[in-house]
Amino acid sequence: MAKTATQRQSEYRARRDDGEGERRINTWVTIKAHFALNRLARRQGVTRRQILEQLICDADAAIVQSLELDTPEWDTYYNVTQ
Repeated sequence: MAKTATQRQSEYRARRDDGEGERRINTWVTIKAHFALNRLARRQGVTRRQILEQLICDADAAIVQSLELDTPEWDTYYNVTQ
């Protein structure tokens, strides 16, 4: 019996999530954020995914630089498990 589109999609997503590679983010944003993301990506000549990844990693790096190693603030920041 042929698989449904839902079954195929579910299997595809399961194959993509290998534990250490990539994670799926599925969320809604405001129309303002949507158009801003499109403009940023177009201006930089990259994909929206690349813009999101860069913005997230830059924000994280700025926070990490402001933290001192082995402090309660460091532990609190890195205690995110999701």
